[in-house]
Amino acid sequence: MKRIRISALILCACFASAAWGQHSTSQVCTGWREFHRPDMMRWNPCEKVLNVNNVGNLSLKWTYTTGGPVYYSSPAVANGVVYVGSDDNNLYALKAKTGTLLWSYTTGGPVDLSPAVANGVVYVGSPDGNLYALNAGTGTLLWSYNIGGPSYYGSPSVAHGMVYVASNAYAYALNASTGTLLWSSEVGGPVQKSPAVANGVVYVGSGELLALNASTGDLLWSSNAPDGNSSPAMANGVVYVGSWDGNVYALNAGTAALLWTYTTGNSVESSPAVTDGVVYVGSRDGNVYALNATTGALLWSYATGGYVFSSPAVANGVTYVGSYDGKVYALNAKTGAKLWSYTTGDVVDSSPAVSNGMVYVGSYDGKVYAFGLP
Repeated sequence: MKRIRISALILCACFASAAWGQHSTSQVCTGWREFHRPDMMRWNPCEKVLNVNNVGNLSLKWTYTTGGPVYYSSPAVANGVVYVGSDDNNLYALKAKTGTLLWSYTTGGPVDLSPAVANGVVYVGSPDGNLYALNAGTGTLLWSYNIGGPSYYGSPSVAHGMVYVASNAYAYALNASTGTLLWSSEVGGPVQKSPAVANGVVYVGSGELLALNASTGDLLWSSNAPDGNSSPAMANGVVYVGSWDGNVYALNAGTAALLWTYTTGNSVESSPAVTDGVVYVGSRDGNVYALNATTGALLWSYATGGYVFSSPAVANGVTYVGSYDGKVYALNAKTGAKLWSYTTGDVVDSSPAVSNGMVYVGSYDGKVYAFGLP
């Protein structure tokens, strides 16, 4: 390992995360407010409408056509509104039930990344070098922070009044209310994925996986496990991340010790979803994998018809994911059996969001799709 430094903070974080089980009574039921959701695991424990028995009846409820492809921007859902970015430089706010446009905000570059919503504010980055904070109800600009551009960075993560974002060779923490820079930390690079924030620690990939003190930006540890392709996820004291080398890595969140690896057939750009002791992840080899979270043993795999850059979303026993074959899939989370699929007009790299009996996802065809039960 390279320059490993461990503090009491991260050791405590490891024990705290173990207490934060998948069925914790402290879980606050919300929408799908950011790429990872606040628990960093891309699962929604609040979903009670859709399940393995009825998801096969999903039907198209509405579409909204943006002015350009919806590449990697994954919808955020909060308070009855869907927020999603488009390659036409705009962030859109759509009514969740009908797809009606509420407002749009134009940035200086393609909004190909996922927004995050917290406390009535929506945060989104753009390759124009800025991180924007907008009033979630009106789209009015509250503040922007110029990280320097052009910047190609991951989606923001919001926790405890701070916004975390990674750009090129740095990770940043900003005051969520004012946009004031609290710290920046050089992490190597380039960094083009979202940081994961849990238990006072920021995990970011930049050719290696780093753990930073969320309050100060100080390095807690770094791992020489290859990285650079997938946004990390943290669950139950373990950090999971995919890599260009085709492997999924599991590392101890407190020590950076390698726990296991699983080799897919190609690079892994999909961010893992973790719930009920299972890691779900996609690969450029076209497969969705379900792995034992403790051992890395393969539980099942499902072959789509194209690359899987989309990150799975798990809710109430169902795994949702998009594919380069233009389809969005619903799979049985326990068996991998296909329960439902829908063919859009182009590639689906956007990662689905599941909330209140609806599934939202974007496509290269420039549309945002919403599916629900009849």
